[in-house]
Amino acid sequence: MYKDLTNKVAVVTGGSKGIGKAICERFGKEKMCVVVNYHSDEEGAQEAVAEIEKNGGKAVAVEADVSTEEGMDRLLKAAIETFGSLDIWVNNAGMETQKPTHELELEDWEKVLKVNLTGVFLGTKTALSYFKTHQIKGNIINMSSVHEQIPWPTFAHYAASKGGVKLFTETVAMEYAPENIRINSIGPGAIKTPINAEKFEDPKEKEILESMIPMERVGKPEEVAAAAAWLASNESSYVTGITLFVDGGMKLYPSFQGGKG
Repeated sequence: MYKDLTNKVAVVTGGSKGIGKAICERFGKEKMCVVVNYHSDEEGAQEAVAEIEKNGGKAVAVEADVSTEEGMDRLLKAAIETFGSLDIWVNNAGMETQKPTHELELEDWEKVLKVNLTGVFLGTKTALSYFKTHQIKGNIINMSSVHEQIPWPTFAHYAASKGGVKLFTETVAMEYAPENIRINSIGPGAIKTPINAEKFEDPKEKEILESMIPMERVGKPEEVAAAAAWLASNESSYVTGITLFVDGGMKLYPSFQGGKG
């Protein structure tokens, strides 16, 4: 646990399930005040709120569309009106769909980019404006992916969005470093979340996936949440502009394991 996080105020987008929910619950263990954002899964958000409060933190669930300025303003307003300030903003909300690129419709492309990349921009802009106005040395954490680095055929729109998150994070981290506002990304690999539960339940698919991971296992949301807590804390006070990969070594070209190639 990081004592400096006690009573810090955080907004976590997409906090009702998967990695986002795990981050919210970890922040609860850090005794933080958390705005748990959701889009449609109110039940999941309320479960996260209950877990946060059980662990000694404070929380409120707020419905908002992260791809709109109105949605982001609602989250900031909730943080200020409920907890009095804002210290940490986690742009976690994301989505993916699969389709060969020549069959990919513009509507699908724009939908993924709007949530995964525009949502990160809008959340970052909202947090930065508040931090600057109130002279807060704030902290922004963006959720990227190993696919900011690893090509992913039939997921071109998803990979493009995460590649965008990488350079966006690096650029704004440089821009606001003189004001001691830190901005970093987390790049999860294969993590056991509801979005890919079906794939992990198939023994053959699971075997193929694990062969792509040097540590030979799928990660847990709690392991990504631990990285988020570290980046949010003063323990990482001299860290900005990085992508912290939590991937069991997936991005290390495991097909070359054992000197193959």
